[in-house]
Amino acid sequence: MTVSIVPIADSTPEQVDALVEAAAAAAGPWAALALADRARLLDTVADRLDAQAVELIRLAMHETRLPEPRLRAELRRTSFQLRLFARCVLDGGFLDARLDGADAEWPMGAPRPDLRRMNVPLGPVLNFAASNFPFAFSVAGGDTASAWAAGCPVIVKANPGHPALARAVGNLIDEVSVECGAPPGIFGLIHGREAGVRALTHPAVAAVTFTGSTAGGRALYDLACARPVPIPFYGELGSINPVFVTAEAARSRAGEIAAGLLTAVSSSAGQLCTKPGLVAVPETSTVAAELSALRPMPTGELLNDQIAAGFTAAVEQVRAHPEVRVLSAPPGAAVLLTTTARAVLADRDALMREMFGPATLLVTYRDTDELLTLARSLHGELTVSIFGERADDTTRALLAAATHAAGRVLWNSWPTGVSVTYAQQHGGPYPATTAPTTTSVGTAAMARFLRPVAFQSMPEDLLPPALRTDNPLGVPRSVNGERAQ
Repeated sequence: MTVSIVPIADSTPEQVDALVEAAAAAAGPWAALALADRARLLDTVADRLDAQAVELIRLAMHETRLPEPRLRAELRRTSFQLRLFARCVLDGGFLDARLDGADAEWPMGAPRPDLRRMNVPLGPVLNFAASNFPFAFSVAGGDTASAWAAGCPVIVKANPGHPALARAVGNLIDEVSVECGAPPGIFGLIHGREAGVRALTHPAVAAVTFTGSTAGGRALYDLACARPVPIPFYGELGSINPVFVTAEAARSRAGEIAAGLLTAVSSSAGQLCTKPGLVAVPETSTVAAELSALRPMPTGELLNDQIAAGFTAAVEQVRAHPEVRVLSAPPGAAVLLTTTARAVLADRDALMREMFGPATLLVTYRDTDELLTLARSLHGELTVSIFGERADDTTRALLAAATHAAGRVLWNSWPTGVSVTYAQQHGGPYPATTAPTTTSVGTAAMARFLRPVAFQSMPEDLLPPALRTDNPLGVPRSVNGERAQ
């Protein structure tokens, strides 16, 4: 089958305004729709993605240079997370319904009124699709799925790296929306940089998600904050995902650690937001020698020319530092650079730099004090990994530094591969993200698009169903501080 790509024009201002206004009109009906009907749309989109997998994967291969196995796994992840959010919708726990009955004897010294609190949707969400995950962080990806699950319409700004795939998935969603009887306007797709900016500044947009570069994300974040009414901007920007190897681990598992590092850096051509970009090992360890002895792993092509150019520039900037030398850089394989902890601490901004692609910086440290100083110098990260042998003072100190700096802390494991589950945290302090209290992966991602409202002394027939005494929806609730169904 030959895939023909037809150029897609940027959305006009009129088209952008029409889609945002349609989303605003759909916000109330979509939020009020029965939870079972909301879940059905999520499930049906997942089913349709699976049914059209062959055509969609061929299109993605043509636009992104990603291999079929990687894309097939990513599409499977995408349909899985849609179904997982559908289950969360049916459960109703995301509403966080709380009922406190009137209490004339409340110990505050004044009677407590009847108070009932629950989460409600924010409103239309604008999702800037990512380049490196054309399914899982794109049109029908996790940001869209979690916003829909929370009850918010979504406008997706397609990524220029895969516009035809975005249109194909968008058409699929439009068809499913009609079939499921969803309110018109719960989904819209726009193309072009100016279209994205116009949508972001439209007064009807209530929140924004973004996955991409620090520079691009920060520019959009500033626009969101500068609006007459600022809105939440959930941006995933950049992370080097440091790895700290203790002396004991380096002595006992140098070969294993070297092999794992090479795999983590090479997989998906290093185009993962959780790729380890800095690895600290003792200067007396054999990890560097083990890396040099390993057969290079082919990394495959980078997604597009723009990402390739950015990767080359970032590597050259780090490589040109006088304290950096090349450990290994064979054609078509990962670039392995090395320096010392002293050099990193003396010139942090130059050497703690994200190289988005198959490259990492091996940093040697002299002693435990230098290792801990390096760990405590971290800024915001998505992940920090610790390779150790035992729970001693060093590992506890590393854990404390990692917890301060990152949203996910790993023990003896590599950060690539972000499981979609209930307890996942994919976020971290700035510059990893602009909203460190949230996650973009896992069911907790729904919380980004909800806000609590309390109803005081409200008649039963005016209360939302989730807050009525008889609990007609059967959702889990807190009643006078105790969990109840």
